[in-house]
Amino acid sequence: MSRSVYESPLNSRYASKEMSELFSPDVKFKTWRKLWIALAEAEKELGLNITDDQIDELKKNQDNIDYELVEKIEKETRHDVMSHVRAYGMQCEKAKGIIHLGATSCYVGDNTDILIYSQALKLIKSKVLSVISKLSRFAEKYKDMPALGFTHYQPAQLVTVGKRACLWIQDLMLDCEELDFVISTLRLLGSKGTTGTQASFLSLFDGDHEKVKKLEQLIAEKLNYDKVIPVSGQTYTRKQDSRILNVLSSIAQSAYKFSNDMRLLANLKEMEEPFEKNQIGSSAMAYKRNPMRSERISSLARYVIVNSLNPAITASTQWFERTLDDSANRRISIPEAFLAVDAILNIYNNIADGIVVYPRIIRKRVMEELPFMATENILMEAVKRGGDRQELHERIRVHSLAAAKMVKEEGKENDLLERIANDPNFGMTYEELTRVLSPENYVGRCPQQVEEFLDEYVRPLLRNNNVTEIHVELKA
Repeated sequence: MSRSVYESPLNSRYASKEMSELFSPDVKFKTWRKLWIALAEAEKELGLNITDDQIDELKKNQDNIDYELVEKIEKETRHDVMSHVRAYGMQCEKAKGIIHLGATSCYVGDNTDILIYSQALKLIKSKVLSVISKLSRFAEKYKDMPALGFTHYQPAQLVTVGKRACLWIQDLMLDCEELDFVISTLRLLGSKGTTGTQASFLSLFDGDHEKVKKLEQLIAEKLNYDKVIPVSGQTYTRKQDSRILNVLSSIAQSAYKFSNDMRLLANLKEMEEPFEKNQIGSSAMAYKRNPMRSERISSLARYVIVNSLNPAITASTQWFERTLDDSANRRISIPEAFLAVDAILNIYNNIADGIVVYPRIIRKRVMEELPFMATENILMEAVKRGGDRQELHERIRVHSLAAAKMVKEEGKENDLLERIANDPNFGMTYEELTRVLSPENYVGRCPQQVEEFLDEYVRPLLRNNNVTEIHVELKA
């Protein structure tokens, strides 16, 4: 790695080697040659004067790219595709005249992009499924553990730790649905020509429209693809790029919500992300265990969400059949979004492997707030014993406000139960009141919801996708 020039942290620090290689120049340019071979084979099969020797020569040199030669030619031509065409031709003397026959630059450029984006989306999906698999085990394990629920980040009714995890899982499952849709509907550009009319190919095949249509079909089949965009300008519609970035943004949103929850839970000391034995939480405060991984997810997710505007603007500002103001933006915004989401999911997988739960702290916080939540049950029990509902409701209100004041203003323990036990209007002892305060009685259907959700939705998804969990060791 050169230390004298800027290098994207997404590549050097965050994204996986797998994803970085997928968007490497080498993969792109070797795919260009794969497309030129597919074009030549299809044209030969449809009757053009192309020989087996020429195609064999192209295949022999498919991965033998002389990048120094390409760079030298590009300095003269100022055209990346033509520099590769010429360099390929200099390696393939027999086939030189039929490389790129009838095609325009977007034939290799756009088709290559879709092939790479499709592979990248499948890699992303595999990592999303890995997180879902890990969180599903976590949800199952903690489906019964009562925890304080929050609305507006204020104490609300109880949930369970496992039920909360199901909220994270459900967001990711929605992302899987979107991924499946985008992957299944991505279309190659095909062989459309300079303005999408296929005029050059119609000329090559002497006006035979059926052969021109068959050419696209054959090329797609050779690339193991079954969909070609039906009409285009010089490029495929950039709406495809926008759709891709939308689903990447959606995944970032799901991870962002999870990371924020984890950061809040770490502050409450209820749950934490994994913390290595020799990890330093703060350079100044040695006692700290900062939620650094979750913070990194939040940071990267914010980048992806904002970046999703790039292809939306590009798609909306394309002029007629093509304008080149998409090119520089796409070279940056789309690969970087994939690399960032890949990094997010690596971190998410790492955290999901070892979420730390502190049951005693969770229980303590539940018991501090539960007396307030149990007042309705206490009220009903006192009424059964002959009390006046309206009078008791007022007494509970007064006692609750007094107890809350003790907690908030004086920093003392919640003494609501003692106050009610000492009030003869309720006719209940402290022991009787504490029996009402079993947290498990206040979680509603959380355990059942977790089991039903896992059985009916999550496990079928994991089975149908033959999930392999990944285990990620993060860089610094």
